[in-house]
Amino acid sequence: MSERIAALSLVAAALALAGCSESTPSGNAGTQTADASGWQHPRTAWGDPDLQGMWPIINLISTPFQRPVDQQGNPVYGDREELTAEEYATTKQRLQARDDRYQDEIKSNKMGMGHWAEASHGGDAARLTSLLVEPKNGRFPELTDQGKDLAGKMRSSWSGTVFEKPTDFDTWDRCITRGLPPSMFPFNYNNGIEIIQAPGYVIVRLEMIHEARVVPVDGRGALDPAIKQWMGESRGHFEGNTLVIETTNFNGLTGMTNVGIPGSPRGDTPTTVNMKITERFTRTDADTIQYEMYVEDPQVLKQPWKARYPMQRDDSYQFFEYACHEDNTAVRNYIVTSRYERAQAAKKQ
Repeated sequence: MSERIAALSLVAAALALAGCSESTPSGNAGTQTADASGWQHPRTAWGDPDLQGMWPIINLISTPFQRPVDQQGNPVYGDREELTAEEYATTKQRLQARDDRYQDEIKSNKMGMGHWAEASHGGDAARLTSLLVEPKNGRFPELTDQGKDLAGKMRSSWSGTVFEKPTDFDTWDRCITRGLPPSMFPFNYNNGIEIIQAPGYVIVRLEMIHEARVVPVDGRGALDPAIKQWMGESRGHFEGNTLVIETTNFNGLTGMTNVGIPGSPRGDTPTTVNMKITERFTRTDADTIQYEMYVEDPQVLKQPWKARYPMQRDDSYQFFEYACHEDNTAVRNYIVTSRYERAQAAKKQ
């Protein structure tokens, strides 16, 4: 508990520092040499590359996690990472048609199920054939035999049919965590990501479940391997202007993917305590960070995978409340209903 309070205090201090620091997300602090376009990378008052700001990934909703396949199971776009001009035009038309339907609903004063996928047209992200870039075909790697065995034991409200106990629900169902890697990928809502910096630390603040990833960048050693955490333990450093975050010490109780990620593999995929995630945040201009994630877990994956996408800055974006537990009777209701249905079925036998 004391460690959690200390982490929360650090986030609060970083928020205060970000608000009063000489370095602002607009880059009024010291800068490095300008690149070919004339843009200069801002630096914090203490000299680190400045990545601060609001970087929501709502622009990724229209981009699938992995590339679609045809009826023969071949990736539709082959090894291409971007759509052709014609394909991109078709994508824009589809997104515009969706937005037009939303506007028609608003005009009719009837929201129906709501605008779950409401987002910008995605910009550069909408040109991507998938968020996955390795393997080259943009498809999620095959699981090992152990991975398949673990996947068969995973439970969640997305895929389960029998509910008897709380652990028949995944950690997202239970409002514990969405975990990593999923927390860095889009969903239909709560796509806010904010980066805050303080001397020796970078905080990646997430709208979903309101988790804050506190990442030391002061050169401290790794956490004892015996200590396992839901989101793992991160250590960061800068390579030039790129922030590199390496995360280990996972507890192996969260999914590597889930159906909440558009275009993700069917069903949940498992993780183990040996998973390692390496992330790279490279700010390429005032309003863009090129984000990259490399995931290794040889016990469940036959090969590692890599995802890459642009994060677009939008400081007007605001986090919505994530009141996951308040009046949340879903877990109890699922269990009660499941027990009733099974009892009724048993009476008919």
